Amino acid sequence: MTTSLIDTHVHINFDTFKEDIEAVRQRWIESGVEHLIHSCVEPSEFQSIQALAHRFPEVFFAVGLHPLDVDQWTADMGEEICRLAQSDAKVVAIGETGLDFYKADDRDRQVAAFRAQLAIAHQLDLPVIIHCRDAAAEMAQILQEFWQQQGPVKGVMHCWGGTPEETQWFLDLGLYISFSGTVTFKKATQIQDSARLVPGDRLLVETDCPFLAPVPQRGKRNEPAFVRHVAAQVAQLRETSLEAIAAQTSQNARCLFKLPVAVTQ
Repeated sequence: MTTSLIDTHVHINFDTFKEDIEAVRQRWIESGVEHLIHSCVEPSEFQSIQALAHRFPEVFFAVGLHPLDVDQWTADMGEEICRLAQSDAKVVAIGETGLDFYKADDRDRQVAAFRAQLAIAHQLDLPVIIHCRDAAAEMAQILQEFWQQQGPVKGVMHCWGGTPEETQWFLDLGLYISFSGTVTFKKATQIQDSARLVPGDRLLVETDCPFLAPVPQRGKRNEPAFVRHVAAQVAQLRETSLEAIAAQTSQNARCLFKLPVAVTQ
């Protein structure tokens, strides 16, 4: 029997999957991926992601605006995200949202859009999927202020690439930490150190496909079936079995995203 896994961050609505999505699905089923969380880059994607979630019972999804797209942000978009999140029971999170100071310098707009989406997640009691790149200190400060002023929000630092010290900041705020294919990269020593540090009950795995395919698939289009390589590397780093990591991360994903225990394929 194949070990069951949950891929907590995918983008399978992208055009790169358009021609062979059924074959991609067959491979994730054969690899034991029992649920997928489809992230959202911008609300205009909602319909295409929703269609996939209704086509494939194992797919659940989020709605939000990515920090590299905040030039689109308006107060009306905040209302739209809130409305869309309440329009479908398969929406299980807000995001992905967050801060990316690596590729963009519109910091004030990013912060404003992120704060607004945190407020929506808090209002709807949904977890938030957080993208954070070269912005850990600012992110931790914003979250701490929000927690103090409005209360905590559940969520995950997705595709985590920070130092162990930064990892601890977000653990202290009650967040989950999700590792992607980057944890398999030879030079990603600080990510690997973080993967050893995270308590078992806060650990998640993902592909972030079609990006960042893990070793031994590096350089190829990433896909949900490859989450098994991520889990195997995390298991090796933590000196435990793939089965133990799969069971723990699946339990954590079900807890965070309120997923059903099983789904009929």
